[in-house]
Amino acid sequence: MSEASARRKPNVQPALLDIELEHLPAELRWREWMGRVEAVIFSASEPVTRSVLARVVGKNCNLELIIDDIRAELAGRPYELVAVAGGWQHRTKKVFGDVIHAAFGTAAGQGTKELSQAEALVLMCIAYFQPITRGELSSFFGKEVSRDLIGVLRAQELIASGPRSPQPGAPYTYVTTKTFLSQFGLDTLRQLPDFEALEDAGLLSKEKLLAGDIPIGLGRGEGDGEEREPTTGIVEDEAL
Repeated sequence: MSEASARRKPNVQPALLDIELEHLPAELRWREWMGRVEAVIFSASEPVTRSVLARVVGKNCNLELIIDDIRAELAGRPYELVAVAGGWQHRTKKVFGDVIHAAFGTAAGQGTKELSQAEALVLMCIAYFQPITRGELSSFFGKEVSRDLIGVLRAQELIASGPRSPQPGAPYTYVTTKTFLSQFGLDTLRQLPDFEALEDAGLLSKEKLLAGDIPIGLGRGEGDGEEREPTTGIVEDEAL
């Protein structure tokens, strides 16, 4: 063995985690699984997926029931366990939003700047009609949707580039992200209000969009085929 090898630290492998816990009675095993799941979710800065949680519980553990039991225990607490962006996350209950705002000057869940009306409208259209190009957005609104506006949404990681459009020039399309789902408290895009049903009920239309009517929950907060770096310029509300 060389001198360098002798000085090298031994390769210590981490001990395997006992996830089946077969030595414990069923009730204690369940309580241990609950504690592990909640600890992992509590320690994470973003929603935790099923595949991650499955690493710390046994193969016969029903994660939905575990989540339900944790939620039941949190019923009287100021925070809750929510399904968001394809995973689970601890979040302060909305009823305490004003309290948090008074303490820190920032409402619960708001880590980015408030969207302007124009930004919110474009974001909503991307959410409903994705993948969609900037040119298609401009046609929808009857005025150009600027690269600066798209840049603002990209800078906040609410949208990202999607697949190339089959249109001439193969322009980039835009799609929403997991950050979008997380910020607006959605688990999947299927939880967006049904657009056609809103239209049939007379609650939403292109005219209403252009007038600035934004569905509850979405108001918080390129066509030439050449991809450019996103910018962070701010546009006025009346200009898209």
